[in-house]
Amino acid sequence: MATQSPSAAKASDHWSALTAGFLGWTLDAFDFFLVIFCLTAIGKEFHKSDAAVSVSIALTLAFRPVGAFLFGLMADRYGRRLPLMIDLIFYSVVEVATGFAPNFTTFLILRALFGIGMGGEWGVGASLAMEKVPARWRGVLSGVLQQGYALGNLLAALCYLFLFERWGWRPLFFLGGLPALLALFVRSRVKESEVWQESRETSWSQLGRSLVRNWKLFLYLVLLMTGMNLASHGTQDMYPTFLQRFWHFGPKERSLISAISMIGAIAGGIVVGLISDRIGRRRAIVLSLVGAILLAPLWAYAPQAGLLMLGAFFIQFFVQGAWGVIPAHLSELSPNQIRGFLPGFAYQCGVLLAGSVGTLEAIFAEHMSYATAMAATAASVFAITAVLAGLGKEHRGRDFRVV
Repeated sequence: MATQSPSAAKASDHWSALTAGFLGWTLDAFDFFLVIFCLTAIGKEFHKSDAAVSVSIALTLAFRPVGAFLFGLMADRYGRRLPLMIDLIFYSVVEVATGFAPNFTTFLILRALFGIGMGGEWGVGASLAMEKVPARWRGVLSGVLQQGYALGNLLAALCYLFLFERWGWRPLFFLGGLPALLALFVRSRVKESEVWQESRETSWSQLGRSLVRNWKLFLYLVLLMTGMNLASHGTQDMYPTFLQRFWHFGPKERSLISAISMIGAIAGGIVVGLISDRIGRRRAIVLSLVGAILLAPLWAYAPQAGLLMLGAFFIQFFVQGAWGVIPAHLSELSPNQIRGFLPGFAYQCGVLLAGSVGTLEAIFAEHMSYATAMAATAASVFAITAVLAGLGKEHRGRDFRVV
């Protein structure tokens, strides 16, 4: 029987790790955005307002740091593969259970538990993938990895478009059992990170000292990720509700426009990620956010539906273009010994601090137009985050084997 050459086997391992991280993030985002699309329907069944149901979104975001903390520490102490498999099975069970929630309190509890699983996946999956892919392609492959989030949003939009009116919101969550199958893929196809094996700390006390030594980097990354999460969640979480309340669009129009915006996101993540391999991580992020500021008026105040779709496409091209750089940028900034923990935990702490943006937009919209609430929030956070990104350091193309 023919065997693979060492180079072919290594390339196969790269792609398997990237695929596992990408699909894990896709399925995470799929479940998260099902709540976004079904927000008004969930509220109707449980007799709750938009603002009340949006609290479930904030809960999911608030509990993501818990998952990043637990699974990130496990990833730095015991390797990337095992925590990733446990996490995938955990949140797939919670997703299915969401479809059976008998009341609003149970629904909120399940969304909090899902946040733990969602928070654990990104840091572990991203560290595994970024440690394996070639450094010269790290930016563009970072863009591919991160846009699993956009693909999950797109798939949620398509399921909402084709299945919601026939089945309602509950059966859509039953599709959340798929991550359990991905765990089998990780078990059979993905090898452990060689970078982790060569540089891991041998005790919890050593790991703790490594974390303490990098507290300044951690604080900076939390600030940066707070801005990045305000940018993404501020333009995505309440957007379907904005289309319903402000434009009076039905499910088909809302899901179609959201799907178009996510096509823009996928394109932006890959294109800007590729550009970051040439011009640097910080510059790529800043230029993308400046582009998003320029597009914000069209995105919110488009005079007709065609221009609204164009604005939706390009705002996410630039927002998720900036995000496409993040897995590579944070991995390159982080020391080998704490890469499973530091990027993911900083990311999810940023999520926690930015988690109320959807609720705030819903409250703002009660006192001004939805368009003004969305546009003012977006432009402000784009500008602040661009400054934060520009002030930081970067280690583009860093060789993880060199300590």
